[in-house]
Amino acid sequence: MEKSSVRWKVLLGGVMMQLCIGGIYTWSLFNQPLVDKFGWERTEVYTAYSLIVFIFAFVTIFSGRLQDKVGPRLVGTIGMICFSTGLIIVSQATTLMTLYLGYSLLGGIGVGMVYVCPLSTGLKWYPRKKGMVTGIIIGAFGLGGFIFNFVLSALIASIGVSQTFLVQGLVYAAVGITGAQLLRVPESDGDHQVLVNERDYSSKKMLKTKSFYLLWIMYFTGSLSGLLIIGLSQDIARDLVGLSPRVAGYAVAVAAIANASGRLGWGALSDVFGRLRVFTLLFGLTAVSMAALSLLTLNVWTYYLLLAVIVSCFGGFLATFPAVCSDYFGSYYFGSNYGLLYQAYGISALVGPLMLSLASRETQAFLWSSLLAVVGLGLTFLVKIPEAE
Repeated sequence: MEKSSVRWKVLLGGVMMQLCIGGIYTWSLFNQPLVDKFGWERTEVYTAYSLIVFIFAFVTIFSGRLQDKVGPRLVGTIGMICFSTGLIIVSQATTLMTLYLGYSLLGGIGVGMVYVCPLSTGLKWYPRKKGMVTGIIIGAFGLGGFIFNFVLSALIASIGVSQTFLVQGLVYAAVGITGAQLLRVPESDGDHQVLVNERDYSSKKMLKTKSFYLLWIMYFTGSLSGLLIIGLSQDIARDLVGLSPRVAGYAVAVAAIANASGRLGWGALSDVFGRLRVFTLLFGLTAVSMAALSLLTLNVWTYYLLLAVIVSCFGGFLATFPAVCSDYFGSYYFGSNYGLLYQAYGISALVGPLMLSLASRETQAFLWSSLLAVVGLGLTFLVKIPEAE
């Protein structure tokens, strides 16, 4: 009973932390208000979102190793302090450089430190329900965008975009730091075996396998479409579909619901039907939906349907890849191993804006993303669990 209580506390703490850092998925709400207030270009403002995703993914390489050594509670606490402080700095920003330093750099470091801690800890407490537990924890990361969407929209309208960043920083600090205190690693026993064994690959050993590189490419092609669409969801609704600002504002909420439900649903399904079968379906749906987004004449219903499918699949990738990493390379070194695999996600955040800049129109970039999803689909038939030595 005591262990069951601790497990639930760990899960609750992880959810609290992920809800807070999931606030980065509301960035589409801030694009236009920042443009209107400071006169910056929209691509310059969007870059802040791309950079925070890239930086936080990069930081997971180090935070994963660090939390393996000193424990998730300390690393998670420091991460929440960094993320919240970054938002408070942004509330005083009047230049793009301050925006990038506060939100993208310091905020990215904070999110990167927080992100792996609940995942690694949760997998150790729930070794037989990896898809479910990663779905819940990663689902909270996506759900944060929905929970804070309407509150942040109202705050921006009432107190302004800068003060809204200040409120975010204070609230996230209170909730996230509290959640970090609930994290603890289980002691090694028969039910929660965390001792190293032959199925546990060190990072050095993992990097020698072909499976790692195939999974890395799959993660990159699976993340690209969702990141591209989430960061621009409200802008696409307004500029390409022609929706009114009020109706376009629902895009962030639709994306957040799809993101959270995709993480919860697809992660659990991967426990039942297998990770690669779920990946095949996710890549297929992403490829078709991105192509449709590029080629069809959209209205409010078709756009929101395609948005929901694309972001749901994106959430599925984010929930299932941690379980795959644990399946393929073990749980003992999960923090550092997943940090390396997660770089595919960070690189995709930078490639999205690059594609937009190279494309003659946004819909062309969507079509390129569709083709890359087809590449990922093909790799699901090639990747295999490496044989234990």
